[in-house]
Amino acid sequence: MLDCLGICHGKDGLSPGPELEGEDVLAAISKAAGYEVRARAMTRIGTRMARPEKAKERDMSPKVFSLFPVGKDAEAGREFVSAIAAAKSSPGSRSGKAIIRTEVANRVCPECQRVTFRNWCRECGKHTYYVPVTNSFGGKGPAEIDIDLEAEFKAACEQLGERPPVELKSLDALISRTKTTEAVEKGILRRKNNVSTFKDGTIRFDMTDIPITHFRPREIGISVEKAIELGYTHDWNGEPLRDPEQLCELKVQDIIPSTDCGDYMVKVASFVDDELEKLYRLPRFYNATRREDLIGQVTFGLAPHTSGCILCRIIGYADLRGCYGHPFFHAAKRRNCDGDEDCVILAMDGLLNFSRTFLPDRRGGLMDAPLVLTTRLDPNEIDKEAHNVDCLREYPLELYHAAMEMRDPKEIEKSMDLIAGRIGTPDQYEHIGFTHDTADISYGPKYSAYTTLETMTDKMDAQLSLGKKIRAVDEIDVARRVLNKHFLPDMIGNLRSFSTQMVRCTKCGEKYRRMPLKGKCTACGNELTLTVHEASVKKYLEVSKAIGEKYGLDTYTRERIDILEMSMDSVFNNDKVKKCKLSDFF
Repeated sequence: MLDCLGICHGKDGLSPGPELEGEDVLAAISKAAGYEVRARAMTRIGTRMARPEKAKERDMSPKVFSLFPVGKDAEAGREFVSAIAAAKSSPGSRSGKAIIRTEVANRVCPECQRVTFRNWCRECGKHTYYVPVTNSFGGKGPAEIDIDLEAEFKAACEQLGERPPVELKSLDALISRTKTTEAVEKGILRRKNNVSTFKDGTIRFDMTDIPITHFRPREIGISVEKAIELGYTHDWNGEPLRDPEQLCELKVQDIIPSTDCGDYMVKVASFVDDELEKLYRLPRFYNATRREDLIGQVTFGLAPHTSGCILCRIIGYADLRGCYGHPFFHAAKRRNCDGDEDCVILAMDGLLNFSRTFLPDRRGGLMDAPLVLTTRLDPNEIDKEAHNVDCLREYPLELYHAAMEMRDPKEIEKSMDLIAGRIGTPDQYEHIGFTHDTADISYGPKYSAYTTLETMTDKMDAQLSLGKKIRAVDEIDVARRVLNKHFLPDMIGNLRSFSTQMVRCTKCGEKYRRMPLKGKCTACGNELTLTVHEASVKKYLEVSKAIGEKYGLDTYTRERIDILEMSMDSVFNNDKVKKCKLSDFF
């Protein structure tokens, strides 16, 4: 750099030039150069990694196809066919029938007055109504009813004209307030199409939120004709759309999910069509055989901590692990686009299969459920963070001067053309600009290292190795923070959970807050097992010890690890097994 400026800097035979003079380096270089040389950046922003990228179907743990109770026999594993076999072979079986007694909704047919647990009467086809019964405590609610699992299973298969599935994962018992059962037919059709249900009867696909305002038809896999059909008749400059490379401004309730989401939604659409045709005797609706067939279809966007979803439309797909959507769309889900993960529900699935009566009767049971649907997005009703997006195509010089002087951002808001200044006008939805373009919105790494690295030790080694290479990072401080903020609290919490855990019967599934005196299940006499295991308590112990030694952490942090290990040893190791001599105490 000095050579290029013609500055003399040593006894190397260079011709004399101006000496470096000035209050600081940049002032000296500016004087020598004859023009002002400024710092590359006056203000720097530090960032932290959010959660790993994701684009995957939502499964309950374990996976469930049918919201129907099949009993608590542990050997059956909440599986319908196995539960039938277990019920037929149980000592209390009635003439070899697969009858279980469980708590379900007490419903009555308005036509034939039959008492049933179903939402409709198989005999006359009428919709039944819920009649709460008085329980032993004097309250009113569901009733204990005998259910012939085999008869119900066969009747459902005959109703659909389907062969019985080899396996059908269900529930052991219902936990909603009225304990309303779902039709077994729906579970059979889900199993046929290999899609699982969530607790409310809907099928979800989870994706990481990614904000976007513009796209090219080519980037999302649609033709110019299809884009025009979807309403994108002009590009962002107002020119008629003729080329798939022209930039279009994204409408606020349109989304561009991952290709994996499109493939999974084809299965969901097939399930919905089977349900309409074989259960409700109605015409098929989607008739989708590939993900492109669902372009233009509406879906629901829902965040897990809310009970309200927003209507949206699929306009194409991107090869990424996430979901592109307008900042307004993500804000309408009560999100601020900091790496959150939300779900998409196919509209017809949500309308047909969601029921509030399936939701758990416990604190937080109504969260993550589409109780409310917003059909029209009003920017004035969303989080104000989305109003801070600027609409400029290039930034004014005033912005850079203000950044150099560390001025308050509010002083130049009017120069930045923020969306906040457009609320209530037609421009609140359109004519948003951007400053930097890219060749394809799907470019970049699809998977982060946090996803590709398997063990926590590998993740920590990679993180600390990167910290060593970055001068702005103190890798020892990083190691200390990870231990104190993540590993140690996790192990302490798991150790406490282990010490206060319940025990569970491996056969009937009965749970006990404390181990019974007889050491076995008081209901069936079977062996009991733990619900929290040693491996989950110790999972971060070895990596914590290795980090403490390798990076020479402070004595206090390493002693915390040693004390925690001693606490674990006192819980998991049998002191009586260890043999000691008198000399061990000297």
